[in-house]
Amino acid sequence: MKPIIKLLLEGGSLNTAQMAQVLALSEADVNRQLDELKASRVLLGFRPVLNLAHEDSGVVRAVIEVRITPERGGGFNRLAERISRFDEVESCFLMSGSYDLLVFVNGSSLQKVAAFVSEKLSSIEGVLSTATHFMLRSYKEQGFMLDVKSEEAERLKVAP
Repeated sequence: MKPIIKLLLEGGSLNTAQMAQVLALSEADVNRQLDELKASRVLLGFRPVLNLAHEDSGVVRAVIEVRITPERGGGFNRLAERISRFDEVESCFLMSGSYDLLVFVNGSSLQKVAAFVSEKLSSIEGVLSTATHFMLRSYKEQGFMLDVKSEEAERLKVAP
C-alpha cells in the first residue's frame, strides 16, 4: 500500500501541509500524488464522519441483503451496477455467503425505504429476494466511536 494511501486511511483530517510533513515530502509532491490518485480513481473523495444521533436529520438508513441471478457473460456486474445507480443507494457490495449483494440505502422515512425496496429494487428482473434491516442506532462509524465519553473512548485494556 502506498504511504499516502495509508495516511489517508489512518490520518483522519490532515491537511496537505501536515501530510507532507508526516511523509517527509514537499506539499507539491503530496498534491501531485493526490491528483494522480484522483485521476486513477483510487481516491474518489473525502467525506466527514457524522454522528447523526445529535442532529435531527430525518434520514432513515437500511441495509438490504439481495439475492440475484448471475447473468451469462456478465455475472453479477450488470445488476449490481444498475442497483447502484439509484439515488437511494449509498453503497453496494458483492458478497460471499447466503446473499449476493449488500446494499446500504438512505430515505426520508421508513415508508420511503420500503417503497424503494418493493417498487424499484424487488421489481428488477433477476432479483430473487431481499431482506431489509433498518438501522436503529450507530455505535461506530468508519472507525470512530459514537456517543462515548472521552474517558470511555480509550482502547480496551488487555488482561493477562
